[in-house]
Amino acid sequence: PRGFAPLRIADFQEVLGEPTVALSKLRELCFSGIPFDGGLRCLCWKILLNYLPLEKALWSSLLKKQRDLYSQFLKEMIIQPGIAKANLGVSREDVTLEDHPLNPNPDSRWNTYFKDNEVLLQIDKDVRRLYPDMAFFQRPTDYPCLLILDPQNEFETLRRRVEQTTLKSQTVARNRSGVTNVSSPLKSTPSSLSEYEVLPNGCEAHWEVVERILFIYAKLNPGIAYVQGMNEIVGPLYYTFATDPNSEWKEHAEADTFFCFTNLMAEIRDNFIKSLDDSQCGITYKMEKVYSTLKEKDVELYLKLQEQNIKPQFFAFRWLTLLLSQEFLLPDVIRIWDSLFADDKRFDFLLLVCCAMLTLIRDQLLEGDFTLNMRLLQDYPISDVHLILKKAKELQDSK
Repeated sequence: PRGFAPLRIADFQEVLGEPTVALSKLRELCFSGIPFDGGLRCLCWKILLNYLPLEKALWSSLLKKQRDLYSQFLKEMIIQPGIAKANLGVSREDVTLEDHPLNPNPDSRWNTYFKDNEVLLQIDKDVRRLYPDMAFFQRPTDYPCLLILDPQNEFETLRRRVEQTTLKSQTVARNRSGVTNVSSPLKSTPSSLSEYEVLPNGCEAHWEVVERILFIYAKLNPGIAYVQGMNEIVGPLYYTFATDPNSEWKEHAEADTFFCFTNLMAEIRDNFIKSLDDSQCGITYKMEKVYSTLKEKDVELYLKLQEQNIKPQFFAFRWLTLLLSQEFLLPDVIRIWDSLFADDKRFDFLLLVCCAMLTLIRDQLLEGDFTLNMRLLQDYPISDVHLILKKAKELQDSK
């Protein structure tokens, strides 16, 4: 059902109206899809991703604390290095100063600055391409970050940093696990970045906000930093929060997205860490699990894929790592995420969704040869996510 019945909205309002939200009831409701009306989805996601506690009385103080903390991150990680660079770089006559751009010492602030720039270039390349079929990410936000865009400030923004960094982005493009096709063929990329109009000073596009969120995440999580594909995880979260009908919440979409993204990454980051690939929590284990589940549910299809040597990493790697964000259009991705976030076994349901996707095209797969089947799996043919979720639920109930 596309539209939500008033009754269903009332069910959500009732659960969310309690002084303490009953999580199991909320999960059950969200699993079948969350209405966008009245900012319900934004609120539910914040609870399901453990950003907001179940006690409603704590919400306003927690939000204030987290949003202040995020401003602090901006000051330390974007504004401070900019000021330091301006001070160090421009007005320095004495080259014998112990810190200078060529200082090999790993503690050198310059060294950090250049390392950060490599990460920044990779993020920049990826976020400019977010959902090219939608204008949203290219549009200016109603709430540009005044802390950063204040015309009084002499320091540089990330935009200027990218412009000034001459490192060729080729040196930065690192790909993981040899899977060259991280983005789906559906998503066409504009041929050159010059097709994007640069917004005038004082304005920021939504993709620039996403860039900042990812840059700060990378700085705070040096163990994983930034891996290609994280932009596809942060995109739907930010889009959902930045289109919240409630303007008081919408204004803080950046900070709220940052913390929800951080919490979500804490659950799925193992998929992005190469060294864990073969461990119990790594992505290889999960890909194998898709096949072992398929074997239980549809042994004929399982054997056919085995016989054609179609390994799960050829397609399930992207499906699982990016939570299907590359396989469907954004509104459909968001609907799938309602169910994934509501899953109390955290992403077990995702394995069933992947199985459902396979069984729904079983006839084509059973007839196709290797090339044809790879094309089907790399560019999934069914766009009706309600059908897919219904099938996944059937698989879940048939255990």
